[in-house]
Amino acid sequence: MDKILEVKNLKISFRTQGGTLKAVRDISFDLERGETLAIVGESGSGKSVTSKAILGILAGNSIVEGGEILFDGKDLLKVPEEDMQQIRGDKIAMIFQDPLSALNRIVKVGPQITEAMLLKNKAARKSSRKEFNAILALLKENMIAVFGKEAEGKINEMISTFDKFNVEAIRLEEDYNVAYNRAEELNADIVEFRFLVEKKQKVNIKDGLNDISKKLKQIKNGFLTVGKDEQIAALAADVASAAKAYNEKTNNDLTAVDATLETIASLLKGLIESTRPNFFRIGYYSMKNPGVNLTETPVEQLNETTLKYLDDNFMKEFIQMETAGVKHSFDNSVEAKKAVLALLPEIRAYFAAGNLDKKSAKEQVKKAADAVNASIDRLDTNKDSTAYTFASALESAVAKYFKAVVNNPKEEARFERQSKKREALIAKGKTVDWKVVPKVVYDLDDLIGNIVKIIDTLQKKYEADVANAANVDMNARAIALIDYLKAKASQVVYKLTKRMAKEQAIKLMDEVGIDEPRIRFNQYPFEFSGGMRQRIVIAIALSANPDILICDEPTTALDVTIQAQILELINRLKRERNLTVIFITHDLGVVANIADKIAVMYAGKIVEYGTADDVFYDPRHPYTWALLSSMPDLDTNEKLDAIPGTPPNMIYPPVGDAFADRNKYALKIDFEMQPPQFEVTPSHWAATWLLHPDAPKAEPPHIITDRIERMKKKNGGNENA
Repeated sequence: MDKILEVKNLKISFRTQGGTLKAVRDISFDLERGETLAIVGESGSGKSVTSKAILGILAGNSIVEGGEILFDGKDLLKVPEEDMQQIRGDKIAMIFQDPLSALNRIVKVGPQITEAMLLKNKAARKSSRKEFNAILALLKENMIAVFGKEAEGKINEMISTFDKFNVEAIRLEEDYNVAYNRAEELNADIVEFRFLVEKKQKVNIKDGLNDISKKLKQIKNGFLTVGKDEQIAALAADVASAAKAYNEKTNNDLTAVDATLETIASLLKGLIESTRPNFFRIGYYSMKNPGVNLTETPVEQLNETTLKYLDDNFMKEFIQMETAGVKHSFDNSVEAKKAVLALLPEIRAYFAAGNLDKKSAKEQVKKAADAVNASIDRLDTNKDSTAYTFASALESAVAKYFKAVVNNPKEEARFERQSKKREALIAKGKTVDWKVVPKVVYDLDDLIGNIVKIIDTLQKKYEADVANAANVDMNARAIALIDYLKAKASQVVYKLTKRMAKEQAIKLMDEVGIDEPRIRFNQYPFEFSGGMRQRIVIAIALSANPDILICDEPTTALDVTIQAQILELINRLKRERNLTVIFITHDLGVVANIADKIAVMYAGKIVEYGTADDVFYDPRHPYTWALLSSMPDLDTNEKLDAIPGTPPNMIYPPVGDAFADRNKYALKIDFEMQPPQFEVTPSHWAATWLLHPDAPKAEPPHIITDRIERMKKKNGGNENA
């Protein structure tokens, strides 16, 4: 499976007037590309805090006490805000519980959808050229290292040629894109113009026709409009004549010019759907044969001809030498990883011994970080999260250790001082209505263990990389690198105009189920119902085409019928776009048909984790039983069970299982010690002492077992139906 997000040992607290509130307590989970993870729990369980940590929008009083959130080779807890802005909303988007909290009430919904598209496009174009140049320079360096100084001149020439013909390709593609975008925009304008006239909206028909004529004449490109320039000019003249003859007093429809508009729409559709020139190939041919009229050849034939020319005159030799450079970079990385593996035992032994000296610890961190950074294969287009985040993770873990060395005695002293003060007041017979804030001290051995764990994780990863080195396909890596460079070159010239963004926004509004989006594009949020506002928020979230969509209780504020529609919409969009979804909810019933995996959270910890079938057909934690027992369904006639009591005050976290006080199945040990994770199946675990081999047998409530039996019968005995 393709792991897209990893949350490891995440710990988050909040400073409050009453003390430090433990919101998330050492949780870990992985997210595979294209799957839906539901995080379920009552208010205050830590589920929303987890999602906000992923998005980098925690409140100012938050304290990230430990852990990592790994995405795209970065630890999201440690990336600068400038970098996080490029990830937030672009790679990872969020739908909030109250749609109005995500909408500007005095801005029309259309511009709110297009804003994300335009910002993303601008940022992508700016960064693409920078990345293209950096990778090309690194490739040249490795090629020279392979073939030696005597080949430096030839390699410089090849790299320069690759760069120059990409520049030529960019120039040709940019000219083509301008004409293509104008065709797309005019096609959208005509569709909207005819729609608004048909719906009797306020439209200046004469100005509209003149605008169509003017824009049609501007569509001109040798590749796109070859053989059609005279037809375009004639149609533009016909529309201009119709506009001149149009009289709004005697005519208020498009009957006289409708056939012409239909012809233009058909022409534009043909241009938009025509075969796109392969500018990567054509750019090389154009650079080598200046002055040749390439537009005389049909595009399909031109693509084939220029491919052969590129391969025969440049690409085959370039790929051969490039592959050698890619292999050199890979081999150097493997050797550097071996050096890291040789170095790690010494560094691990130093930290494992404990009682660290700050200066020598920093030296060890620098030594390890430098070695690991030097071992990263920068020509690998698939980033290794473990290697890329190792330095920041190790630095953070070591810094936390020394912070605890300083703060632990201070906390002990503060706690003792406050305790004595409280005891003295009570001894004098005074009423004391305040509690001593619990001491926040960290076990130094645990912190050392965290440091060692980071080293062990890297060691395991590098051992696997070295063992698998002989099986890596270098030719595939070289082709992947060229495809990466081609993509970056195309991004440089893909300019999204406001008109194009509007058309994409209208398509998005239609995709999320908003009727007559061309009219509603210009309406304000207050003109939409709650369910429609949520659809607009979903459209905004999707506008940047994110990899991960976080849904934070997106249906809670909606009635049951609209809830079902929004859930089905999210599920459909997930399938169609291969989205990865994190769904936050307090209601297990909501995610029954959309979740692939479920994490049940209580008091900042994941208490049960498994597939949807695991949790619904074989729940093991008493808290999961409680959630299921309070979940209504159409076939249950029994009175639903409310969960007794209230969640604990996490300023004073319980010593044992946090659910013990509310759990009628609680054992004595539940009040004394937190349970570990007991494996039920390889895909399913629960943190409850009831799964200990020596624990007494406890069955889920009848309301749950009866429901499971009904579901099995309904599905023909197949849990996976």
